[in-house]
Amino acid sequence: MFDGNFRKGVDRVLDPVGVALSRIGISANALTGLGIIIAGIGSVLIGQGRLFLGFIFLILTGLPDALDGAVAKASGTSSVRGAFLDSVSDRITDILLFCGIAWYLASNEPGRIMMLPVAVMGAAMLISYQRAKAESLGFDAKGGIMERAERFIVLALGLLINNILIPVLWVMLILTIITAIQRFIKVWKQATAQLNQSPKPNTP
Repeated sequence: MFDGNFRKGVDRVLDPVGVALSRIGISANALTGLGIIIAGIGSVLIGQGRLFLGFIFLILTGLPDALDGAVAKASGTSSVRGAFLDSVSDRITDILLFCGIAWYLASNEPGRIMMLPVAVMGAAMLISYQRAKAESLGFDAKGGIMERAERFIVLALGLLINNILIPVLWVMLILTIITAIQRFIKVWKQATAQLNQSPKPNTP
């Protein structure tokens, strides 16, 4: 949702920063790797119950993730390989952060509530897979009410106000499942329209 509505405005802010970072020799791949390292540190802090520090590192994780594309564009190094690395790193970052939350809940909450962030992570992986598979088939699966940017914002709120972390995770799970349904319907309609437009074989 944010990606579609605010992408151009965000790019106007990030592009000059990308130019500056490129000029001092920072590469897009280095930023991508830095984001994974920061997410790893954040996940450990969250697992240890240091949620405010986890919130800080979650915000810091978003900075390299936001800037690597701007740096690649400024340096003329945008490539399919870089896009692949960026997509994989996003999934690694998500896994690290949700595992940190599961670790925290397993240590501090009774029952099986630690499975809640695991469920959110699974639903998030599903919508990422839907987009990747749809694009490989020539369809568009972008959009939905709970994309990655929204998950970061909502999760940051839950870490900042830890008393609402579990309700926030339930909201994330419900909205992420809704997003998966939205994407499925969107691609299904495109595939159905393509099927209806296909020439039908002549019958004798």
